[in-house]
Amino acid sequence: MTTDELKALVRTIPDFPKRGIQFRDITTLIGNGRGFSASVEWLAERVEGSQAIAGMEARGFIFGAAVAAHLGLPFLPIRKPGKLPCDTIGVDYELEYGLDRLEMDPSAVTPGLPVAIVDDLLATGGTALAATKLLRQAGAEVSRAAFVIDLPDLGGGQRLAEARVAVDTLMAFEGD
Repeated sequence: MTTDELKALVRTIPDFPKRGIQFRDITTLIGNGRGFSASVEWLAERVEGSQAIAGMEARGFIFGAAVAAHLGLPFLPIRKPGKLPCDTIGVDYELEYGLDRLEMDPSAVTPGLPVAIVDDLLATGGTALAATKLLRQAGAEVSRAAFVIDLPDLGGGQRLAEARVAVDTLMAFEGD
């Protein structure tokens, strides 16, 4: 499928979660078997050479785990707080509306392991930067990330580039 065909599968919901926001809903993309498969294949091509794939809860699990399975690589889940039954490491990070936290099992990473981040959406880059920091804290080498959707006006790609992470995005939507 072409990028335009895949982009057409993303539903836009105006004024969600608040007035003035154009919410880009990927459930219509993952609900289309050909579209989901083509998206996973595109993401996998961008992160080939990595030795593990990380994805952030929750939608990053959908694409990240699928890419990891496609490439035959381990998947590293980056979790919300309190979700893992083992010792964890974590990082706090800022959101538009407050603070949040990501955690992971540090034993999932061997020192120097090349890990790529895969997620559905790149907006301000806050979550991806926090995941990068967390993975690096665990000893991983994070130098690439791939996203289905980019909202370039929000600057996430630039922020990740400043953190030495190369970014690929399947499609972009101008505005927020």
